[in-house]
Amino acid sequence: MTRDAVRRTKARYDRIAPIYDRMEAVVEGLAFRRWRKRLWAHVDGGRVLEVGVGTGKNVPYYPGPARVTAVDISDRMLERARERARTLHSDVGLALMDAERLGFPDGVFDAAVATFVFCSVPDPVQGLKEVDRVVKPGGRVVLLEHVRVNMPIVGRLMDLLDPFVLRLIGPHINRRTAVNVERAGLETERVDELTAGGLVKLIIARPSEKTGG
Repeated sequence: MTRDAVRRTKARYDRIAPIYDRMEAVVEGLAFRRWRKRLWAHVDGGRVLEVGVGTGKNVPYYPGPARVTAVDISDRMLERARERARTLHSDVGLALMDAERLGFPDGVFDAAVATFVFCSVPDPVQGLKEVDRVVKPGGRVVLLEHVRVNMPIVGRLMDLLDPFVLRLIGPHINRRTAVNVERAGLETERVDELTAGGLVKLIIARPSEKTGG
């Protein structure tokens, strides 16, 4: 995957950052908010990485004891996340960073979280490998993701529409993220289907067993 793809992804999210919260306001109220609470219930204290913080929609749900570091590829998304964190008096550490090249040492986090992120990372398997690398053995990776549905006709339609949605607003709508988790070497603990056809999944995984060099 070329760095051009990463630059295009950044440009898309910089472009839509001013209207991003308004774009998702209805689904946020109807479902996303509830699903975020469910996701964060699986995250204890310790040092936590949020990949793809966006405008900071998860900040209200951070566990009190956790020390959260949150990264995003978009400067303009991060500006809104900083504003939300200030409003909520959150001491989250925010940083501009590419999910495919996380600037952290190996095994420094107790958990990693992402919500609706690996639909947008140009090389999702590489991004998930990076998550695997930075989470400690015995830690936890918790993902909330929309994916290609399990229904043949609808799935094929998503494949056809995917290039247009990608250019318009940034995400792929036909990713198979549960499969990509396994391809990245993470060990799946459970996958909960939150909608009909498995459109939205809650994926809980463990880092691979790492061996010393």
